[in-house]
Amino acid sequence: MKTKSDPTETFGKKTRRLIWKSIPFIAVMLIIGLIILPLGKKISTKKTALAEKQSKEKTATKALTNVITMELIPAMVMEKISLPGVAKPWVSLEVVSEITGKVITKKITEGRRVNIGDILAVIDKNDYQNSYNSALASHEMALSTEKRLKTLVKKDFVTQSQLDDAVARVKTSRAALENAKLALSRCTIRSPMRGIVDRVYIENGKFLNSGDPVAQILQIDKLKIEVGIPESDVAAVRKLKSFDMTIDALDKKTYTGEYHYLYKTADSMARLYNLEIKVDNRDGQILPDMFARVKIIKNQDPQGLAVPMYSLVTLNKDVGVYVESKGIVRFRPVNPGFLDGWKTQIPKGLEPGEKIVVVGHRIIEDGEQVNVTKIIRDMKELSQ
Repeated sequence: MKTKSDPTETFGKKTRRLIWKSIPFIAVMLIIGLIILPLGKKISTKKTALAEKQSKEKTATKALTNVITMELIPAMVMEKISLPGVAKPWVSLEVVSEITGKVITKKITEGRRVNIGDILAVIDKNDYQNSYNSALASHEMALSTEKRLKTLVKKDFVTQSQLDDAVARVKTSRAALENAKLALSRCTIRSPMRGIVDRVYIENGKFLNSGDPVAQILQIDKLKIEVGIPESDVAAVRKLKSFDMTIDALDKKTYTGEYHYLYKTADSMARLYNLEIKVDNRDGQILPDMFARVKIIKNQDPQGLAVPMYSLVTLNKDVGVYVESKGIVRFRPVNPGFLDGWKTQIPKGLEPGEKIVVVGHRIIEDGEQVNVTKIIRDMKELSQ
């Protein structure tokens, strides 16, 4: 005979069975919790430590950026241009024959120095001497006739018109005599200037016509160096009084010349204005047509500050340099002036004694701390 079960007892049995069935799942979850949570915490700790380490390394790297700085010292800063020039004689004169005749005496050779009035050559005088003698005789006869007619006109033995004709013949014969005398003097060809004979075009026995060349004489104790000046540099050249130059053919020997003349018109093809520079050449070392390299100073600042061109950087559209002070670099905008070779003049924006970054400036930022490995005063020190 069955007895009716107690509902409370039935609920308890069910609860116990459910608990016993849940024990494995709970055990597994506890085991997972005991393993995963410490591991996650350890991973998170490692991530945090790694991030802190990377941050410290980054900070350390930034602080150790190596740079080289240059101290700014006032010095002469010049904007120079170098232009090619050609040496020309101060005077170049081609002596020619003024009469026709045969050369009977040649007095010169190439390279001989001559003074004003020195004989270069003599042309056969015979024909010209005869012409002179004839003209002299005619003139003397005309003078005699004039004198006689003057006496006779007073006695009314001749008319005034006859005397006037005699006076005219005297003037004509005098002119013919002067021409004959001049032609005779031109048989002796003389130097019209002091210089050196560079070319001789005659030999004994050569027949010359009027205008034929006899010799070329040069004055080279001073020379003209001709330089083509671009239109953009004319204004600067006008203000200069002296110029330094080197002659390549003379082992780059240096000379100083004086401003002589600037042509008022430009070459139609090259659009250059010829500048003539006077150079002393008493030792005769410079020869005509030698090439020269002329230095022209366009601008100069005797106590200027200059920085290397490559030290300039652009930041937020401003051009400037990094100035270092106590290990910290700051960007300083500047207004570059003229160029002096690899240097740029800075008319304002920097002060003497300040130090600018010249190596490492491309990898630093404004306000960054740097490690200054070397301080120089001249860029030449970088190669030492």
